[in-house]
Amino acid sequence: MIAIENLIFGYHKKEVVLENLNLHLKPGGIYGLLGRNGAGKSSLLHHICGLLFPNSGTCRVADKNPADRSPEFLQQVYLLPEDVYLPNVSIKSYIDIYAPFYPEFNHDLFFKFLTEFEILANGKLQSLSYGQKKKVMISFALATQVKVLLMDEPTNGLDIPSKKQFRKIIAGNVNDDQLMIISTHQVKDLDSLIDSVLILEDKKIILHQSVDQITEKLVFKQVMNLEEVAAPIYSEGALKGYAVVAVNSKHEQSRLDMEMFFNAVQTEKQQILSQFN
Repeated sequence: MIAIENLIFGYHKKEVVLENLNLHLKPGGIYGLLGRNGAGKSSLLHHICGLLFPNSGTCRVADKNPADRSPEFLQQVYLLPEDVYLPNVSIKSYIDIYAPFYPEFNHDLFFKFLTEFEILANGKLQSLSYGQKKKVMISFALATQVKVLLMDEPTNGLDIPSKKQFRKIIAGNVNDDQLMIISTHQVKDLDSLIDSVLILEDKKIILHQSVDQITEKLVFKQVMNLEEVAAPIYSEGALKGYAVVAVNSKHEQSRLDMEMFFNAVQTEKQQILSQFN
């Protein structure tokens, strides 16, 4: 579905943002794209949807070159940007104008999502708060039912109950023939939602592993004393002792703590990455 080979991109010759980046993604999953601010996450998403073009290397999405921006390609790819700027029209007028660009757009799903987000369908876009506008656009993005759905910091502007509702809606609305990438630096917002983790650092993807692969190699646990853990890699002080990421030498079952894992990669990168080589 997505095949990127040796991609190099920079806004200026001396400012390389992505360098020799390789990435292959298949449909049927939700990918969490993690990285620090400025790591190049948005630039990568913009290449996938054809808003930026590689200086060298290739990017293919659904067997098409995104840079060509053919109608067939644009009908099957949707990017929800971090900041949304909407016209001064009603929600229903917005749907009348933009939904026809997407042949698989499902009106019933759109209004169902609005109801779940507690947004009135007869409202005007400019009368909504930033968070409410974000909910409308999340609903629109999902209702397009495109094959490749890209979301850049979708939970920015959402309060805690809305983030919970976002996770619930996303989890129940990804088909086997779809591919979704959610980019965020608010790592905890993706807990229990994604199938695979992508970490962008040093201008390339340094880690691409499924959640199952991560919890097979590493164990996440709470302990009172670090001596209780055979091979700790990373630890943080917790209310009761320590939260620890350790080598899963005893094949223990644990739940991936996305924030802990990301922090562990940042501070103990070589030790973490060596577990997957």
